[in-house]
Amino acid sequence: MNVFHRDTLDNGLRVLRADMPQVQSVTCMIMLAAGSRYETRDTNGIAHFAEHMFFKGTERRPTAREIGMEVDSLGGEFNAFTSKEYTGYYVRCAADYRDRALDVLVDMLRNSKFDPEEIEREKGVIVEEMNMYYDTPRDFIGGVYDQLLYGDQPLGWDVIGRKETIRGATQDTFLDYIRRWYKPERMVVGIGGRLSGDELETVERLLGDLEREPTGAPDPTAANGNGSQVKIHHKDSDQAHLILGVRSYPIVHPDRWAVQLLSTVLGTGMSSRLFSEVRERRGLAYYVYAHNQSYTDAGSLFSQAGVDINRSEEAVETIVREFRRIADEPVPSEELEKARALAKGRFVLRLENPQGMIVFGLGREVLNDPVLEPDEVIAGLDAVTAEDIQRVAQDVIASNGLNLALIGPFEDKAAFEALLK
Repeated sequence: MNVFHRDTLDNGLRVLRADMPQVQSVTCMIMLAAGSRYETRDTNGIAHFAEHMFFKGTERRPTAREIGMEVDSLGGEFNAFTSKEYTGYYVRCAADYRDRALDVLVDMLRNSKFDPEEIEREKGVIVEEMNMYYDTPRDFIGGVYDQLLYGDQPLGWDVIGRKETIRGATQDTFLDYIRRWYKPERMVVGIGGRLSGDELETVERLLGDLEREPTGAPDPTAANGNGSQVKIHHKDSDQAHLILGVRSYPIVHPDRWAVQLLSTVLGTGMSSRLFSEVRERRGLAYYVYAHNQSYTDAGSLFSQAGVDINRSEEAVETIVREFRRIADEPVPSEELEKARALAKGRFVLRLENPQGMIVFGLGREVLNDPVLEPDEVIAGLDAVTAEDIQRVAQDVIASNGLNLALIGPFEDKAAFEALLK
């Protein structure tokens, strides 16, 4: 049974609906296949900055306060997010206010003023958000790892951008970016929750007159080294943060479910191998986990941890050992079934509310992922065998160099490089 109903307007804009009659709310979301990887070196950070500016006022709702007051009058909440490959804007509210919520969203995206005075004022906000990001090693280590893995190309740049590009942004910078990428072919409207059946007509009225216009595509991700690499960001701190990982698969790949279960066995939950070995048995870290991050044309399987500075080498050595063990030895059947149940359970919990459901669906749809229905994900996970996991582990771990990013008071890479050999 399909959860999602998909329609396409004449201008190419897609509409995804998920009826959840058991709830009293709706989540209305507009997601675009336009994130930080669609930027140039000179505009790095503009996708995230634009996300802020869409809330600053339109012709009909001239200020951020007026937009906020209208959403508050619906008893709703609204927000946005920017990633490397997509951006999303949403309003959550009672189902009876769906049309007004969509009207606010569309007005923001179609009629924002990008007032120069507001842009200048918001630059200070963005710079302070950057300072918070750089001062939070648990967050910033992801940027250090991406720089190591992808180098000087969009996937290697921080979503938040650089201070010099933020300070140099003008109204034209925003308008050029929006005119290039915010087009119907890259836009998906999602509505999840208690539906009434006339949602498509509302979307057609609000967005059907947008002109179809091809946008092209961003440059493909280029290779950036093929051996083991270490990158250190020096910071005087009381704890070291690290990411150790390997290149893996893009989003659409025949072994996508096997690599997901591989990461689950390694580092999802308090019974995972990394949690048990790094934290419980050795006391090397407060947090440690594994994750597979896939993009449309690249991917990485990695572990992240915050570790005792004086035992950082032991922590790296331990994580490396667990990576190599899962490539050398098949996962026992009991452990595989536990990981399978965990992966399926976490996925199902994500879909319990309208926002989780529509974020899942739009995230697939906007990147042209053919696996859209939840049942397809469950079936994919159910089909994975221990042999699949070991084969994939040998492909992505044993056949690739290990990459290590570190934040801490370290000067010399040599000791860490030796641990990756």
